[in-house]
Amino acid sequence: MTKKTTYKIIFMQLGEIYEVFAKQIYQSDMYGFIEVEEYIFNKNKQLVVDPSSEKLEKEFKNVERSYIPINSVIRVDEVVETGEAKIKQNKSQVMPFPMNIQPVNKQD
Repeated sequence: MTKKTTYKIIFMQLGEIYEVFAKQIYQSDMYGFIEVEEYIFNKNKQLVVDPSSEKLEKEFKNVERSYIPINSVIRVDEVVETGEAKIKQNKSQVMPFPMNIQPVNKQD
């Protein structure tokens, strides 16, 4: 029996923490990015509807492949079972790596 690999990817997006599940993830040919393909969204019949899960499903509905900057990635896990995709509010516990670092020109 072939084991199907599933990945849980946690990354920063516009100050929020996204947690999504996908079947494929690999290093991109574009330097500094990872590629994520075949997003998985559970269609479980739940009584409680999570609005962040619905928002993610709509956002990634027609996406074939995402290029995520490597410095936005918090964690990648290989998991046995998928969970519910969600968006968490960043409570200043996780900060993105500074992007625009400019050298300081000192005037003598």
